[in-house]
Amino acid sequence: MAAPVVPVAVVDPAVGELWQHVRAALRQEAGDHAFDAWLAQVNLVGWEGDLVRLAAPTAFGADWVNSNFGDSLRRHFAAAHPGIRRVSIVASAATAPAPRVMPAPSQPLPVDARYNFDNFIVGKSNELAYNAALTMAEPGQPGFNPLFLHGATGLGKTHLMHAIGNAFLARHREARVAYLSAEKFMVEFMAAMRAKDTISFKQRLRSVDLLMIDDVQFIAGKDSTQEEFFHTMNEIIGAGRRLVISADRSPQNLEGIQERILSRMAWGLVADINPADYELRLNILQAKVAALGTRVQVPDDVVEFLARKITANVRELEGALNRVTAFALLIGKPITLEFTRETLADLLRAHEKKLTIDEIQRKVAEYYGLKLSDLLSERRARDVARPRQIAMYLAKKMTPRSLPEIGRRFGNRDHTTVMHAVKKVEELRGQDREIDSDVATLARLLDA
Repeated sequence: MAAPVVPVAVVDPAVGELWQHVRAALRQEAGDHAFDAWLAQVNLVGWEGDLVRLAAPTAFGADWVNSNFGDSLRRHFAAAHPGIRRVSIVASAATAPAPRVMPAPSQPLPVDARYNFDNFIVGKSNELAYNAALTMAEPGQPGFNPLFLHGATGLGKTHLMHAIGNAFLARHREARVAYLSAEKFMVEFMAAMRAKDTISFKQRLRSVDLLMIDDVQFIAGKDSTQEEFFHTMNEIIGAGRRLVISADRSPQNLEGIQERILSRMAWGLVADINPADYELRLNILQAKVAALGTRVQVPDDVVEFLARKITANVRELEGALNRVTAFALLIGKPITLEFTRETLADLLRAHEKKLTIDEIQRKVAEYYGLKLSDLLSERRARDVARPRQIAMYLAKKMTPRSLPEIGRRFGNRDHTTVMHAVKKVEELRGQDREIDSDVATLARLLDA
């Protein structure tokens, strides 16, 4: 590895913008988990001709990033600036802070370039919201204003809002767009009041062509903030500019917000985003896996398993996939169903239905055409003993029950019998393709 370089402050705003663009592309490619774990602390410290110099906090971190993301860094830098051909990643204990990119004068509160309509996966649960968002970004006056998006956390409201902003800017180059959370709206307005400079705050937001306020439920009970919010809404809509609002509930179900604000928000189009069904969850994961390229292989049965098991929201679903792929890259292991179970054990417990030993016994007996009593009997014929061992194996792997308890449920057998069954099935899975397929199929059936 090359010797550490002394960090050089980046003074050219164009260089800072270039680095921010590359970072956004890397986060999209690597996923939030891998990016936050390894790439977030990498800083741009110099640019000389066709060479960009980066620094990581430690030698191990620099080496790992170079090994796992060196090609990606070079590709993204070259795409952003054709003159860049080389990227050097070194360690530095005195890494300079990443250059802060200030919003351009035309964009008081810019949107996130990672989110667009192309990488938003559409299904029945979000189709209305998606089409309404598309309409909000198109040229000409939309047939409704404002657009109110509502749904639980992690279903894609924020993604759609940034997608609207990015598409609107692509079609209206000189437009001014502002995106901020309702909480940020409140904090900045209160700061402006304390500084006796509310005029600047009003001018900054009320002059934009597209204003987007996320999570409006957080202004509930804040009377002074609601007063300003109401007048901002009226100013934007009255001037024929576009307004997009999101919340975790529909307007009629929001509490602690003035009736006149609720009425104004419901005046336009209210579009809900429902929890993703299995088909949409599967499509989302398949798109994410495709974006990983050849860096890591995610088998179909793992994708289907995640789509079945992680049902709370899309954010958690994507996070689960990111966690599995990041761990696999970190320790150099292939991704399998068993590896996925181990990696996501804590998350799966929160979603797991309470699978019982009785259910496992019934399913295994049915699968092999046996009676339930056969599994509990003393019969040692292979056509009974092998399914019994598989049932014990699945009981150990798929329930929190102890070895002695599993043994008792299989005809009062000793815990050492269960230990032998688990070990035997693990050996057979590596030697006998048919046994391995049977176990994997039964696990999927029990997960369904």
